[in-house]
Amino acid sequence: MSETIDVADLTPAQARDELARLALLLQEANRAYHADDAPVMSDADFDALKRRNGEIEARFPDLIRPDSASAQVGAAPSDGFAKVTHAVRMLSLGNAFDSADVREFDSSIRKYLGLAEDAPLAYTAEPKIDGLSLSLRYEDGRLVQAATRGDGTTGENVTANARTVADIPQQIAGAPDVMEVRGEVYMSHADFASLNVRQAEVGGKTFANPRNAAAGSLRQLDASITRARPLRFFAYAWGAVSEPLAETQTAAIERLAALGFATNPLTRRCNSADELLAQYRHIEAQRATLGYDIDGVVYKVDDLDYQRRLGFRSTTPRWAIAHKFPAELAWTQLEAIDIQVGRTGALSPVARLAPVTVGGVVVSNATLHNEDYIAGRDSSGAPIREGRDIRVGDRVQVYRAGDVIPKIADVDLSARPAGAVPFDFPTHCPVCGSEAIREEGDSVRRCTGGMICAAQVVEKMKHFVSRAAFDIEGLGAKQVEQFHADGWISEPADIFTLQARFGDGMQQLKNREGWGEKSATNLFAAIEERRRIPLDRFLFALGIRHLGEVAGKTLARHFQNWETLRDTVDRAGGEPAAEAADGKARKAAMEESPAWSELVSVDGIGDALVQALVAAMRQPAERDVIDRLVAQLEIEEVAAPAGEGSPVAGKTVVFTGTLEKMTRAEAKARAEALGAKVSGSVSKKTDIVVAGPGAGSKAKKAAELGIETLDEDGWLTLIGQA
Repeated sequence: MSETIDVADLTPAQARDELARLALLLQEANRAYHADDAPVMSDADFDALKRRNGEIEARFPDLIRPDSASAQVGAAPSDGFAKVTHAVRMLSLGNAFDSADVREFDSSIRKYLGLAEDAPLAYTAEPKIDGLSLSLRYEDGRLVQAATRGDGTTGENVTANARTVADIPQQIAGAPDVMEVRGEVYMSHADFASLNVRQAEVGGKTFANPRNAAAGSLRQLDASITRARPLRFFAYAWGAVSEPLAETQTAAIERLAALGFATNPLTRRCNSADELLAQYRHIEAQRATLGYDIDGVVYKVDDLDYQRRLGFRSTTPRWAIAHKFPAELAWTQLEAIDIQVGRTGALSPVARLAPVTVGGVVVSNATLHNEDYIAGRDSSGAPIREGRDIRVGDRVQVYRAGDVIPKIADVDLSARPAGAVPFDFPTHCPVCGSEAIREEGDSVRRCTGGMICAAQVVEKMKHFVSRAAFDIEGLGAKQVEQFHADGWISEPADIFTLQARFGDGMQQLKNREGWGEKSATNLFAAIEERRRIPLDRFLFALGIRHLGEVAGKTLARHFQNWETLRDTVDRAGGEPAAEAADGKARKAAMEESPAWSELVSVDGIGDALVQALVAAMRQPAERDVIDRLVAQLEIEEVAAPAGEGSPVAGKTVVFTGTLEKMTRAEAKARAEALGAKVSGSVSKKTDIVVAGPGAGSKAKKAAELGIETLDEDGWLTLIGQA
């Protein structure tokens, strides 16, 4: 298949073939790069293929392959190396791309820790080295193991190779008995140029860039090859340690330097977001003269106790973020604006562009976010781009910023055609003609057609059978489209009644091109196998707005079974008569219900998701669809959180009043980690009430019901954190 076919023009069959082709190309490139030390394509070409793979997957999520490059964190461990399981996972970092992202990072840290905006809070800022992550394990001061990041959990044992790197000490004095030092292996610009000269002189292959050279050199099966390569190492973090290195990030880095490790001299302690941004500009200004590659600046909370309290998300720490340098920019012409309708009914504007190369890949489409963005304003009505709107025919600036979807950054008014007119965003769905409304506080306009909108029905069904949802073998996006077009399925429950409605074997299916007795039988067997489904996958499969995989797991762990969650959501919706009230009054009434409080008290579940859940369960058509589906399934209960040895395992805890030694979010997260269920209201089922200063009606009700009530110190003593 020609790579020039625009992703927006691919059919599902073409997309499947293209993803298979890309998987093979990327696998071959990875093998040549990591195992053979002989890249078969440039870094830019590799990135372009990977981006194209991601763009296709974004459009056809049900076609994502198990061997896709996008499914990997880091690089899979090579079979040529022994495997190492990291004692402490080596995670990636979240990204910031502008000053607003950095200020939001600072604000979110303060909010989580319960710190005022003017309270002291220090960070470190250090260059983000563009190299290969490495973890060094020392025992009794001796280097015993070196491992690559791999997939974050399991890496490759490259100990022999690491011993050849001059910056990596073999013996250290004064270190903890066990210490894992983490950092980045890299190659300087001068050493990289010299290496390529030597390679050319002996007829060897030259490298595309210093990062490729460093990564390929470290992951050689023959350590003598690595020894001949001029590799360097910067230490900037640690994994498992038998005793703390220090009380702050700054002091810990200073101690690593004292132990003999090279640390980056541009690392600075900063006392505010403004100082972080100033250091970012300082580092960026020196980028071209540093002598090695960096692609951003990493910010970390300095206080290690704060780092511990902030903890981790599923793949990134809360206490650190990478502020990336600006992506490459390009100017081109906006030829058209198309409106796409997603599975949630969102009307998404897409820019059709005269093809232009940005960051090594040809771009012909870009997102325009929403109608406000096109009009030159943000969701609050404030101007963006100094109020310049975007019109068909404009000369626009395209940029890529760490993701696979290009965006329109700016417009050149001096090049605007005389006949260009403001874009008229549709108020009706372009697919079904239903009214498209924009709710208060929402930046997106959505189709109200629901199940009568072909775009939503088909997309929701594709989501339903996707890999992270029901994952029915033999029933992918192509089959969903075919079966829907033939009138065989119009909602998820129809999948599980196919065989009953059409009879054993389903003659119509067997007679279709590409189907036969065996494939039809296999499909029915796969459908039957999925009648039993874990609660979290079932919730994700419903395609409810804001209800992703993580939220599905969170709700499943908290409520444990579908019936309990369903009944809680029903109670949170209030009485049916409340439907007659206006939206604000109805929402206010719902937020006063104990069920609503219980839902939003679950760590990670907010108002937006609860509103979406309630809306889905109270809308008759959608509720009927869910109920008909549930009737066909056996939804597996989720075991209660592990709480072996915990004094609060299985107990229901309510926090009320002001907590002085931790924030409410920390308290809830800790209680749930110990196996407790945290509720927002006091009832006969409540076991413990933790009451801080200012506790009111909840503490009073606890006393009336004879429920054990503790102050914050008593609670910390109970859970062993006094």
